[in-house]
Amino acid sequence: MEEAPHDCPGADSAQAGRGTSCQGCPNQRLCASGAGAAPDPAIEEIKEKMKTVKHKILVLSGKGGVGKSTFSAHLAHGLAEDENTQIALLDIDICGPSIPKIMGLEGEQYVDDNLGVMSVGFLLSSPDDAVIWRGPKKNGMIKQFLRDVDWGEVDFLIVDTPPGTSDEHLSVVQYLAAAHIDGAVIITTPQEVSLQDVRKEINFCHKVKLPIIGVVENMSGFICPKCKKESQIFPPTTGGAAAMCQDLKVPLLGRVPLDPHIGIQEFCGFQQSKEETLTSS
Repeated sequence: MEEAPHDCPGADSAQAGRGTSCQGCPNQRLCASGAGAAPDPAIEEIKEKMKTVKHKILVLSGKGGVGKSTFSAHLAHGLAEDENTQIALLDIDICGPSIPKIMGLEGEQYVDDNLGVMSVGFLLSSPDDAVIWRGPKKNGMIKQFLRDVDWGEVDFLIVDTPPGTSDEHLSVVQYLAAAHIDGAVIITTPQEVSLQDVRKEINFCHKVKLPIIGVVENMSGFICPKCKKESQIFPPTTGGAAAMCQDLKVPLLGRVPLDPHIGIQEFCGFQQSKEETLTSS
């Protein structure tokens, strides 16, 4: 049976650098050859490049469709409300880059003067193009994003990730480890089918020694705009994020309701939605 992708055998294991989960890892040569081998030089290069970035936050979830990209976009916009704060949003969902659409960008990488965005979506000839890459090529793209993009002086770098605990997650953690990651914000929805995968993500964070800033419960209840009655679209049959956080001793940062206005912003793009709001006011 093959190892799960997130199961690093450890540098002291006989399988170090040779296991299935080691394929594409930046430290594969080092682990396979022993302490005498040179580590990936990109790690030190990225550390140097990231000296101008004060805080680095990863947005994670083991589950797809829970709203990582939407939350990342809102977090970036919220921080950028302070015009004296420089924000960068990096989308490392290589196969499903949705940040350009959510942010309302068409070939541009700056939403505002103090908010920049980078995504593989900007490199595709069409938004319908499929990115059919194996792990090593994905990892190479993430390396380029971190090392070759001119980030400049940035207060917060927010990294939007794909679902899961495999190549992209290992790469960004290992490449940024020497540059210091402030931690991860983990997104879930209230139902148990989501919480199952989020528990795996929390376990992943512990294994790779990634600090957990806290958990956000997204789509947490729906309030009818007419009758004002609250409904649970995704019933928290096992207690939702609050119970999970209590059991696993991680902070619950808050709950975000299932709000139609968020969906409208995501569909139209933040820029277009903002312009329509300004026009109508």
